[in-house]
Amino acid sequence: MNTFPWLTALGVLPLVGSIIVALLPKSRPSLAKQLALLIALATLGLTIAMALQFDGGSAEPFQFTESYSWIPAFGISYSVGVDGIGLVLVALAATLVPVVILAGWNDVEGDSSKGSGSVKGYFALILVLETLMIGVFSATDLFLFYVFFEAMLIPVYFMIGRFGGPQRAYAAVKFLLYSLVGGLLMLAALIGLYVVSANLTGTGTFDYLSLVGLDIDPMTQRLLFAGFFIAFAIKAPLWPFHTWLPDAAAQSKPGTAVLLIGVLDKVGTFGMIRYCLPIFPAASVWYAPVIIAMALIGIFYGAFVALSQQDMKRLFAYSSMSHFGFIALGIFVFTTIGESGSVVYMVAHGLSTAALFLTAGFLMQRRGGSSMLGDYSGVNKAAPVLAGFFLFAALSSLALPGLVSFVGEFMVLLGAFQRYMFVGALATLGIVITAAYVLRVYQKSMTGPLASGLEGMADLKGREIAALVPIALLTLVLGVFPAPILNVINPAVNQLMTTIGATDPPTTLTTSTSAEGTLQ
Repeated sequence: MNTFPWLTALGVLPLVGSIIVALLPKSRPSLAKQLALLIALATLGLTIAMALQFDGGSAEPFQFTESYSWIPAFGISYSVGVDGIGLVLVALAATLVPVVILAGWNDVEGDSSKGSGSVKGYFALILVLETLMIGVFSATDLFLFYVFFEAMLIPVYFMIGRFGGPQRAYAAVKFLLYSLVGGLLMLAALIGLYVVSANLTGTGTFDYLSLVGLDIDPMTQRLLFAGFFIAFAIKAPLWPFHTWLPDAAAQSKPGTAVLLIGVLDKVGTFGMIRYCLPIFPAASVWYAPVIIAMALIGIFYGAFVALSQQDMKRLFAYSSMSHFGFIALGIFVFTTIGESGSVVYMVAHGLSTAALFLTAGFLMQRRGGSSMLGDYSGVNKAAPVLAGFFLFAALSSLALPGLVSFVGEFMVLLGAFQRYMFVGALATLGIVITAAYVLRVYQKSMTGPLASGLEGMADLKGREIAALVPIALLTLVLGVFPAPILNVINPAVNQLMTTIGATDPPTTLTTSTSAEGTLQ
């Protein structure tokens, strides 16, 4: 049995690193960046070492578990552990942080409006955020999860509010208010769940495994489910709780947007899978038609709005909202392939979002920071390498076959077809609109005559290419050979399906078989 505290070490390393970075002299910004990158790479290395020891055939619900009493009077403990779903999301966070640091090397340097300590402050906040992201994906005590869930707001608020664009204060406050409302609803539901567990077992608890399987009456389940789900829907964000995202993305640095949309927003859909389904299975089934309808609306609404956007950052934000509709759809059709596809889609979306925002960020740096499509044209003539990476990012968002985004999207749609054929067919139409806005943004910015002012534009440099190559390789390798990620995810999904009592519909249709299947 491995007794090394892997998850605690993963959380402590970037946290300690952030303190060291923050204490460095303001006159040494290069040292702050170098140290932040070194710590992020060390965290990634530790994550890989832990992942190599993960046993995909284990019958245990969680691996690398640790548990220490924290507030015994209320049954609260520091308890962490990961299954396959949590592991791949921890790995996603650990992968994107060093990429963001490398890509955003000069994002805040030389910005006198933010003070001489802006460089070390920005990179210290990134490392703090990494600690909280690892914690939220590995917590197995609901109160501990809530602490991480809320604490993430602090570094993101400052990363937007201090280091963002001209409207950064408005965007940061809007993000904070939406998130706090969701957090308060979750807190109320969390307290209610504690009281219910005390009434049913005689001892209140926040332990995840103790809460799964409690015989909670259906009406209470629905009320508690709503508190958790709304908080997660805001975090995701799912339509109609999405309105904070375009402003936050538009005003963020590209690296901040990558972590916000590529990783933090996955906390919402992760929470639906981890907590809503297994703790409130009856309520999940009862709410499923409404949530599926919300997901479908989100797919089309996000895609249509993205189609008309002139600001690239806002376009990518609405595109992400559409993608989150697919993820939520895969979760609430209650099929094995749909659940697995949702998790793969989360990873794929994190990678494609990183590629889009970072390539767009490199492009904007060469045009004085402008994110308006009208300011670009013919970039492929002046910077063919940048245009090539932009095309790859666009095709990844489009879910081109051979890329990991296609694997996730295909699995989600197949799961939807298994349960509800009409829903699957309707969701598939969203792909057409996705193709339209993805190809539109590439055509307008990269093809045609070279726009005035872009003459002599520098192509991508070594550091910028080094930041994009790992994302492109992962997107391509996992798209061609998805077995490594599926072998980790599938056992956790199978256990989830058993826990919630869901069964896959028949694989063939006859005149006496309902296309909707059954959910037991």
